[in-house]
Amino acid sequence: MEIIFNSLVSAIVFVIGSAIGSFLNVVVYRVPAGLSVIHPPSRCPKCLNQLRTYENIPVFGWLWLRGRCNHCRSRISARYPLVEAATGLLFLLIFWRFGVTVQTLGFWALFSWLLALSLIDCDTMTLPNSLTRSGLVLGLVFQIAKGWWPTFSLIDSVNYLVLDGILGAVVGLWLFDAIGLAGTIGLGQNAMGAGDTKLAALMGAWLGWKYLLLAGFIACLAGAFAGGGAIALRLLDRRQPMPFGPFLALGAAITALWGEAILSSYLQLFFPNFSF
Repeated sequence: MEIIFNSLVSAIVFVIGSAIGSFLNVVVYRVPAGLSVIHPPSRCPKCLNQLRTYENIPVFGWLWLRGRCNHCRSRISARYPLVEAATGLLFLLIFWRFGVTVQTLGFWALFSWLLALSLIDCDTMTLPNSLTRSGLVLGLVFQIAKGWWPTFSLIDSVNYLVLDGILGAVVGLWLFDAIGLAGTIGLGQNAMGAGDTKLAALMGAWLGWKYLLLAGFIACLAGAFAGGGAIALRLLDRRQPMPFGPFLALGAAITALWGEAILSSYLQLFFPNFSF
C-alpha cells in the first residue's frame, strides 16, 4: 500500500512539474519577443492555429501529434516535450530531496525561473529584467516564509530576509560585477553581461550569501571547463561570446540540492575544527 501511495504522489508531482514546464515553454518563447504569456492561448508558431485541449497535454500532446502541427503539418520542436519532461523530473527530484516542506515549494519556483532564464539566454544571449527582478523578489519572499515556518517567528523571518535574502542579493550583485570587471580588463573585451550579475543577485536572494559563493564557484568552474573544451575542439572562437546564464543556473541548482553536504564535506576535509 505504501509503494502504491508513494507512486501515486510521485506521479502527481511529475504531472504538476510537466504542466509548469509547458508554461515555461510559453515564457521562453514570448517574453523575449515582448508578448503576453497569458493571451492568446497556446498556438502553432507557424500557422497560429490554436491548440486543442488534448494537443496541449504536456509531453503526450507532442507524441500524439507526432511532432507536427495538426493543422499546417509544420514541425514542432522536440524541445517542447523535453522541457516539460525535464521540469517534471526536477520537481520530482526536489520533492524526494525535501519532502513536504517550504523548501520544496520554494525550490520548485526557483528551478522554474532558472530553467526559463537558461533557455532564453541560450536562444537570445539575454536575461530579461522582468524575470530576474521578479525572481529576486520571490526569493526574498521565500526567505521570509522559511523563517516563519514552522516556528511562526517574526524575528526569524526578519533574520532570514536580511542576513540571507538581502545580503545574498547584494553580495551576488557586487561579486559578479567585480568578476565581470576583472574579466573585461584581463580579456580586453566585455566578459560578463549585466543580466548575469542580476541573475547572481537572484541566486543570492534564494540561497543566501554563503551558498551563493559555492554556486558561483561551481558556475565558473563549469563555464571554464565547457568554454575551454569548446575552444579546444574548435566549436567556439576564443573571442566568441558564450551564454553564462546556464552555468549560473547549474551552480544554483546543485547548491540548492546538495550545497550543505558539499560545504560540510569540504570543511571536514580541510578545516576539521571549523564550525560552519
